[in-house]
Amino acid sequence: MSFANRILGKANGLAGVILVSLVLGVAVLGSVYTPHDPLKSDLLNRFAGSSLSHPLGTDMFGRDILSRLMRGAWVSVSIGLSTLLIPVVLGTLLGAAAGYFRGWFDRVLIVVLDALMAFPGLLIALGLMAIIGPNRYGVILALSVAYLPAVTRVVRGSVLSVSQSEFVEASTTMGNSRFYTLLVHVLPNCIAPLIVLTTMMFGWVLLAESALSFLGLGVPPPEPSWGNILAEAKAHLMRYPMLGLLPGLCISVALLGVNFLGDALRDELDPKSTTSKEVI
Repeated sequence: MSFANRILGKANGLAGVILVSLVLGVAVLGSVYTPHDPLKSDLLNRFAGSSLSHPLGTDMFGRDILSRLMRGAWVSVSIGLSTLLIPVVLGTLLGAAAGYFRGWFDRVLIVVLDALMAFPGLLIALGLMAIIGPNRYGVILALSVAYLPAVTRVVRGSVLSVSQSEFVEASTTMGNSRFYTLLVHVLPNCIAPLIVLTTMMFGWVLLAESALSFLGLGVPPPEPSWGNILAEAKAHLMRYPMLGLLPGLCISVALLGVNFLGDALRDELDPKSTTSKEVI
């Protein structure tokens, strides 16, 4: 049975794939098409109910809610994917170099990582956003810095474990350079925990981006993201609760799908984690 079939054969894996695919599909569609202009106001049509023209109604400025949620999905997902790129690439390089070559670089890196991990990732992002100011690229940079230590430590730990294996010693004995051995024999055997961590981080980044936007430190209005749509709705929740429930539901569905998929990947790629949970 192929890896994909084993993931889809799990209840949480199938649910995760369906929900994540739904979110990504809506995000991609929202980048090229929305039923209405998500930025166009119509003050004569404020707080309109559901209709054929506006299936989810309109907001306090008469903007189509469905269009804003679709465009917001693209903004949030694109920021999430862009944010993952920096810590995964840079964290893999730093962690691999530190775990395999050791020495002074490893000692210095560990001190820096321990200092960064002493603070919650969202707190680091809030501090950086206060300096940079609210904008899309500032969010990507701030969240990348916040989640870089987690990736670096996971890769470093995996490289430390794999580098003690006999096949790594055999490669060195055969005359292969340490750099070649790292790229060809060590890193490929560290992919599994990195895949699981990257999947889970996607959910963390989506939630963090939504939190920053909700606090006014993310993507600035009127460009929609799920977080700032929710922030705009908070003043009208008592009379029009759907304004807040809909973006909140979108965030919940995305996080639920990512968590389901991450659990399935962890169970498949790291069977020891399943065993340990059952023992506990």
